[in-house]
Amino acid sequence: MVSELINANPIVYEKKERRDRSAPSVADEYTAEPIDQLEIFDHIRDIKDPEHPYSLEELKVITEDAVEVKDERSYVRVTFTPTVEHCSMATIIGLCLRVKLMRCLPSRYKVDIRIAPGRHVTEAAINKQLNDKERVAAALENPNLVDMVDECLAPSYA
Repeated sequence: MVSELINANPIVYEKKERRDRSAPSVADEYTAEPIDQLEIFDHIRDIKDPEHPYSLEELKVITEDAVEVKDERSYVRVTFTPTVEHCSMATIIGLCLRVKLMRCLPSRYKVDIRIAPGRHVTEAAINKQLNDKERVAAALENPNLVDMVDECLAPSYA
């Protein structure tokens, strides 16, 4: 946790009710079942915010509508909206989204993580960093960043 919160009192929204799905897990490399928007959203909705005890869904950092899937092209794009335009955790949030999808999607998928246009003061720089394989790999060699990401991805039993 960070001692000085950038957004000390975020608006917290209700979580959407989970829909019953016959196949809740992502298909493996060899399964022909398509991956859809809801399936991706289900995987990322419970990621915890790095500064608050809320999920990215509860803070409306991510929404189902912000997930784009083109299964036939093995492409997923997640556009997230930081709670404030100068959020210092935006890069960590994007890294959490990327790592979660790297862990649950077959490797054939190209994942594009973006900040919603006009929603962060350094949007272009963060988008570039989050979608550069070498920068992401370097970030994931930093044990402190990996610990922070793992903490955000850890299941919540609340």
